[in-house]
Amino acid sequence: MSIQQGKILIVDDDVDVLRAARLLLKRHFAQVDFEKNPQKIPYLVTNFDYDVILLDMNFTRDLSSGKEGFEWLDRILDINPKATVVLFTAYGDVEMAVRAIKAGAADFVLKPWENDKLLATMQTAVAAHQAKQDKKAGGATLHTGNVLIGDSPAMQEVLETVGRVAGTDANILILGENGTGKDLLARHIHALSARKEKSIVPVDLGALSETLFESELFGHVKGAFTDARDDRAGRFEEAAGGTIFLDEIGNISIPFQAKLLTVLQNRQVTRVGSNKQIPIDVRLISATNKNIQQLAASGQFRQDLLYRINTIEVHLPPLRERREDIVPLAEYFLGMYRKKYNRPVAFLHETLITQLENYDWPGNIRELQHAIERAVILCQGKTLMPKDVFVKSAASAEKLDTGFNLEDMERNMIAQALKQCNGNITDAAKELGLSRAALYRRMEKYNL
Repeated sequence: MSIQQGKILIVDDDVDVLRAARLLLKRHFAQVDFEKNPQKIPYLVTNFDYDVILLDMNFTRDLSSGKEGFEWLDRILDINPKATVVLFTAYGDVEMAVRAIKAGAADFVLKPWENDKLLATMQTAVAAHQAKQDKKAGGATLHTGNVLIGDSPAMQEVLETVGRVAGTDANILILGENGTGKDLLARHIHALSARKEKSIVPVDLGALSETLFESELFGHVKGAFTDARDDRAGRFEEAAGGTIFLDEIGNISIPFQAKLLTVLQNRQVTRVGSNKQIPIDVRLISATNKNIQQLAASGQFRQDLLYRINTIEVHLPPLRERREDIVPLAEYFLGMYRKKYNRPVAFLHETLITQLENYDWPGNIRELQHAIERAVILCQGKTLMPKDVFVKSAASAEKLDTGFNLEDMERNMIAQALKQCNGNITDAAKELGLSRAALYRRMEKYNL
């Protein structure tokens, strides 16, 4: 019997199910981990590179509807959009299976499972995931991680400020709407700094549950909590000599703001379960899409922490305030996806250029990137036309100022996107320039 090179994570609150599934799968895969508490999922997905996650759909507060499973599926894909997830449940039916696939799952397995069927499903999922990884490694996927395009006066001002401060160790706070490229700017600053030979370690604070906040940032020692089987360094230690990028810093609660402030003031961390203080040497870059000054004024964000993190404050403008950059960005994405998908399209039609420049792009660069990617995939000719990109016309955009109810308009746009994407949450979120989690919240708000 051969062992397939693959790393599996099983998440189920039924210990007997965990044991049975692990007993079967560990005979066929190199590594099989299991977890009873779904609250540990964000930590595990962030810190370990699993080929497939086998996820139960019903936990203690949700015995049959599958709602928790869909919520955790969404959370996993929000942390890692490339994750491969197989769902399993004792309460499934065809309708739920279809919904699971549309929500982003790779497959769906019913309990009690047939061993051969479960094994075949997992082998297929692992092989598919590894094939995608191999393709990336071969250069077929282009990354925009270090690309900053911006000749507009607004962006030139940002880059000029960054150029003056990047070489220092000053703490920098990047402010900007969702999709403006705050993570890209943080990496650009790191690349210009004296710490560029070391790592930049990103932490999405908005995706961290409170139970994992300290362990994730500060680390833990063996036995500090259930399943803490080994000592583990936190993100601050991982960033030693380099940069730590705390994204969505405006989302953390007051108690954890106090803990973070203590670490930044003392320049040392204490791992969970230990009394030993460990010195840290990092450069801090933070970012948020919230009005953090307003949060501080209302008591929702500590003023002393704000002083600590924003030695230099950089405002990253939304795309509507840097329209000169829209076409260069669109052309860059066109070239990138033309090569990635091996498509013939190479030009933007003049009418489309006007339309791109006149649209406000509420989802900013992320929305533009997704729109161009989709258009390149669908376009059959050599020139992208307005009908290929499907951006909202200037005429309809003007309706935002005519007293129409914005919530009604948002609800209609989401409903139209879901219909156009045949209910596929991932595709609809891309069309709208939203994260999957943000789309789910709006769907729940509007009962869609």
